[in-house]
Amino acid sequence: MKKAYIFPGQGSQFKGMGLDLYQSSDSAKELFDKANTILGFDITKIMFEGTDEELKQTNVTQPAIFIHSVALAKNSNDFAPDMLAGHSLGEFSALVAAGALSFEQGLSLVAKRADAMQKACEIRPSTMAAILGLDDKTIEDICAGITDEIVVPANYNCPGQVVISGSIEGVEKACELLKAAGAKRALILQVGGAFHSPLMEPAREELAAAIHAAEFKSPVCPVYQNVNASPATDIAIIRENLISQLTAPVRWTQSVEAMVGDGAGLFIECGPGKVLQGLVKKIANQVELKSI
Repeated sequence: MKKAYIFPGQGSQFKGMGLDLYQSSDSAKELFDKANTILGFDITKIMFEGTDEELKQTNVTQPAIFIHSVALAKNSNDFAPDMLAGHSLGEFSALVAAGALSFEQGLSLVAKRADAMQKACEIRPSTMAAILGLDDKTIEDICAGITDEIVVPANYNCPGQVVISGSIEGVEKACELLKAAGAKRALILQVGGAFHSPLMEPAREELAAAIHAAEFKSPVCPVYQNVNASPATDIAIIRENLISQLTAPVRWTQSVEAMVGDGAGLFIECGPGKVLQGLVKKIANQVELKSI
């Protein structure tokens, strides 16, 4: 049975994340301390003692989840992936775990990504919404039909759960139309902006330069990337997919289906929480699930 390691994205953070690892492992402690130096602030103090509000700040959340996820992978005695994938931010964690990026380079890119996304959010008011109980095609068609505002599918999380992203007016208009079309719920999310939408274009341009400057190596096994749900080992393809990811949807449902199709029978979540296990169970209920 092939093992697929999966890495969570923004939203899986919690107060105290990583503290047990920091206290029980010298190698993990070294990684956490190194992160403080790279970032130029004491992120571990916020991770271990910060408020929910502090942990929700994009420039804290993204590095914090990345640090915790990578530390878990590096501290695992039997880490032996046949394939890997990460949800949004988690793709960076997956690439470091796969040896395609060093921890230092990965964290620097994540910090740059978080900062660039935050700045893009401040240019225009924007938001996201979770649409429950409606098929993908209907959501795509309704979003495409709204031409006077920006609104697009952003996260294909699992069957019956798609997140849309765009301008506040666009998302609100789409929610009303989607509810009229039969959606069970359309919930505006408490997020800083329209991630994985065209409104992230300024962030994509800024991050592109940093990604091209970073040193990548061939991963130890295929990484299934968000943009096309396809396995990649070629460095040039990995770079371009990583850049495109900021303005393109996260095809998580399709990624899990592709991994199952390629023989994955055990999915191991590597990071804070169990959000991805819940999604995988709804996509492929025949597979085994566990956490590191």
